Amino acid sequence: MSDLAYPRAAQPEPTGIAGWATDLMETLGAPGAGLAVALENLFPPLPSEVILPLAGFAASQGDIGLASAICWTTLGSVVGAVALYYVGALLGRDRTRSIARRLPLVKVEDVDRTEAWFVRHGGKAVFFGRMIPIFRSMISIPAGVERMSMPRFLVLTTLGSLIWNSVFVFAGYLLGENWWRVEEYSGLFQKVVIGGVLLGIGWFVVRRLSRSGARDTAAAGDRDAG
Repeated sequence: MSDLAYPRAAQPEPTGIAGWATDLMETLGAPGAGLAVALENLFPPLPSEVILPLAGFAASQGDIGLASAICWTTLGSVVGAVALYYVGALLGRDRTRSIARRLPLVKVEDVDRTEAWFVRHGGKAVFFGRMIPIFRSMISIPAGVERMSMPRFLVLTTLGSLIWNSVFVFAGYLLGENWWRVEEYSGLFQKVVIGGVLLGIGWFVVRRLSRSGARDTAAAGDRDAG
């Protein structure tokens, strides 16, 4: 199999995650790309935005088939998602509530509201979540906690993963030796998502602290009045 490397004039030889994924594909072919994506689901710091375009580049060089790259990476996504589904299933509602009781600023009622939301919108969350950085892996856990029907989970996960993987594999295929540019643009999207998550957490903390402060003030007023 030929060397899956960055263009020498633009980038150094791939190292780190890119080098690791390159070695897997050189050794195992398309199944190596699938294995890399499965591990990416289990360990979100491994970026699919590197692995998938690299698989597309390998296909453009004739090292693996384009259809094989898409099929194997999608299978890897599903395998990783199912593993996390069972993590959620083992965690269960009772343990989730127990953990919530130990977390500062978090209440069991928050878990109940999240559970109610997932019951109403779980299908959309699993499908679209497969196309959002960070949430791609994590969405499988609440699906397991809520014991979403496995056939439904598999269908939604497969369809969402197929769309996400196809976009990135095709991008790597079309860009050829410039496949690494995909990560630059997708990185902007990921930063937007991370920024949104941080803003959401900040809003939750401020809102919860303000409510707690208001309750304390009201309780103090009642004591003084008494």
